[in-house]
Parts: sequence; C-alpha cells; structure tokens
Amino acid sequence: MEFDVIIGLEVHAQMNTKTKMFCACDNDAWEKAPNTTVCPVCMGHPGTLPVVNKAVLEKAVRSSVALGCTVNHDSHFDRKNYFYPDLPAGYQISQYKHPLASHGIVKFSVTDPKTNTSEAAECRIHRLHIENDAGKLMHRANHTLCDYNRAGTPLMEIVTEPDLRSPKQASAFAEELRRILINAGTSEADMYKGMMRFDASISLRPKGEEKLYPRVEIKNLNSFKSLEKALQYQEKILRKLWSESKQPTGETTVGWIDDEEKTVLLRDKESAADYRYFPEPDIPPLEVSDAFIAAVTAGLAKLPSEMKAQYTALGLTEAEAAMLVDQEPLRARFDAIQAAIGEPKRASSLVLTQMPGFLTQHGKSLSNAPSIADMVELAKAIHSGAINVNAGKDVLEKMILSGKSAGVIIKDEGMGQVSDDATLKKFITEAIAANPKAVASFKEGKTAALGAIVGAVMKLTKGQADAAKVNALLLKEIA
Repeated sequence: MEFDVIIGLEVHAQMNTKTKMFCACDNDAWEKAPNTTVCPVCMGHPGTLPVVNKAVLEKAVRSSVALGCTVNHDSHFDRKNYFYPDLPAGYQISQYKHPLASHGIVKFSVTDPKTNTSEAAECRIHRLHIENDAGKLMHRANHTLCDYNRAGTPLMEIVTEPDLRSPKQASAFAEELRRILINAGTSEADMYKGMMRFDASISLRPKGEEKLYPRVEIKNLNSFKSLEKALQYQEKILRKLWSESKQPTGETTVGWIDDEEKTVLLRDKESAADYRYFPEPDIPPLEVSDAFIAAVTAGLAKLPSEMKAQYTALGLTEAEAAMLVDQEPLRARFDAIQAAIGEPKRASSLVLTQMPGFLTQHGKSLSNAPSIADMVELAKAIHSGAINVNAGKDVLEKMILSGKSAGVIIKDEGMGQVSDDATLKKFITEAIAANPKAVASFKEGKTAALGAIVGAVMKLTKGQADAAKVNALLLKEIA
C-alpha cells in the first residue's frame, strides 16, 4: 500500500523586544545568572497585573503580514491552565479561539544539493497567536533546578495546516520561515539560544484518501537537522505499524532524543479541554486598527523568496542566492557592487567566493570584512580596467589584512593595469624572443601555444598587463 505523509508544524519564535511580554524585565536571558531577570509579574506572584508590551503587538503584526496572514481586528488573551515547575503562575497567557492572525501562506523551495535544482512548494498558515514563554528546567542526577529568566518572554506561535509532505519539505519550510522572521526584524530566531523551537505532527494515510488519521506529535525540536531526522524516524515507525495493521488509533506525544536519534513516548496528546481555557480576566480584548497595521508594516522588506528569485534571475545559482538571502552583510555588499557596475558574476565572485575565502584563510570573521564602500571601489577599479582580475584578488587580500582601501593599496604599490599599446608591445617583443618554440608551434597551427607567450608577458608585467589587449596585439605581431 502506498501512503501520503501528512506533516504540520507548530513553531515557537521568541520576539526580539527589549523587555518581556507583560513586565519591564530584560528580555535577553542568554548567559545571565539564573533568576536575575525576574520580577513579581513574570514570577506569577498573587496580586500582580500583566500589562501588554506594545512592541510585542507591533512585531507580531509585522510577522503576520510577512507571512501573508489576515490580522484580526479583534482578538483576546486566554489562560491555558497546566501545572509544571517551570510555569510559575500555574497557567500560560495565550490565545485560543481568537488569535491575532490567521489564514496565511508561505512559499518556499526544496533544493536538491546534488543537482543544485529546486522545487517550488507552499504551506498554509492556520494561525499566529502570541503568548508568554515558561522558564527553563535543568535536570541533575537526582534533582531539577528551575531558572525563571525566560519566564514571560514573548513568543509567537505559528501553526501550519497539514500541508507538508516529507521531512525534507518540513525542514525547508522551517528554514524559510526563519528567514522571513529575521528579514521582518521581529525575531533573531537563533536556534542555538533556543529562540526558535518546533513541535512537529506526523501521520500517514493511504494514497487517494482525504481523511486525516491520528497523528504523533514530536515535541521541542530545536534545529532543522533534528526536525528532519525526528520526522524521518517517526515516519519509519508509522509505516511499520501500518504494514502490521497496527496503525495509531489515538493521538500521542513523543520526545526526540538527539544523542540516540530516536523518539520516546511521553504521554497521550492533550486536548483543549485538558487545558481548561478561559478568557484572561486581567487583560482587555485587543483591538487592532487598519491604521496601526499600516504603520507597523511600513517599510517591510521583500520576502526572502522574492529576493532569491531576483538573484537567480541575474544568473546566480540557487546556492549563491541562498547565501545572499541568509547573510545580510554579504547581501549589502553584493547589491552595492551590482548597482555600481552591473556585473552580477563579478559581484558574486568578489563577495561570495574571494572575500569569504580570504577571511577564512587569515582567521577573520565577516565582521572584519572590508566596508561596502571599499568593496565597491575595488569592483569599479576592476570593471574600469584600472587593475586586472588577478591584481584585484591581490588587492582584496591586502585590504583584509591591512584594513586599507583599494585605492590606497593600488596607488602605494603601483598596481595599476598596463594597457597602453607602446608599453605592451615592448613586453610582447621580449616574450616572443624568449619563447621561439612556442611561436613556431603557434605558426604550425597549435593555437594553445599562444598561452605560453601571453603567460610570459603577464610574468614580465607582474600580472598587471591587460590580458585581452595582450592577446590582440600578440596575434597581430606573430601574424
């Protein structure tokens, strides 16, 4: 029997506000001493009242529009009741029946690294709602420690429709979603710091059927690799169960163990009734006007998928386009060079190949890269013929090592390109005299022999000769 794989995701993304969701505590808990960025509000003390952080609403609306969602003019918060040591109030302030936004769509592509080709796909967004995060538990040999620094951190929960059809597609969607949030300026989405986490639901159904069968939910996946591997593992288990006519009859929740690359049963999946939702009594309903939406989404950048299409249309590969979309410092330099000289291949070579190569070679990071203005100056010097391509590589390496601009290095080291006919003819005459065998071979019809003479000219000029002009003059001279 053949099956369709049915996958849906719930994504929790931490918003990059300065303060927490309902209080004035620092929202950056990374590497802070445990329980130092807390207050009575985020610790859930009796008698405290939450106040909605306006920046949270702004960023959530901005994210919603970037995901193609409809922002609901009226929404409200609900209490989601469950008791766990990392949830100090005994409930989470979330949104249930009236989320902030709904009905979006994300277009993305799944790239085959072997062929460097991609297949277009899309996934509908069911809803986006906002909620506060819980704290963090640190398990020791025989006890557990609680750090509440993260409690009260503002989260967006983005819930997809079950539109994804393979673990690879789920991973590609998650990567695109991360790009969108970063590009919108609403989340750092730093996976290493736990700023983006996934719950993945997977089920199978016989091909041709439309009904959905009970799903297995995999909790708290914190990397694209673990997301893909966990889904692959669970898919194999489900296929085995179906082949033995033991397909799931109820929904279950499992956890992924990274080190062992397997899932373990946690519990039966909770339903809404288990959480006993009811309207949050301490926060009035949210009213989001069209004017507010327009104000916070003004200047929203192009979607990553749109940028990628723009770069591939210039002739860049899928991999090159992805590098530009994912890394703003590279993108800024490429865009500036392309605007200045209109040579995408040259811009790509300088920004995506040569510059990262020299930075890595000399133990430097992207933060040590030459400025946008300096890279444009170098590109213009090559484009105008002031220096040739090989000299340009030398200049770029020296820019990275010294911090000097291209113009200063070219002037100080006399690296200008030799292109006047009289000077070039002098070197050509010398090269011809020194390579009689190559000249004879060329005259016998071996055109490749010309390269040896051109190489001799380049050596005599220390790589500064205009190679194209050398070729033209040399052909005339030998003929």
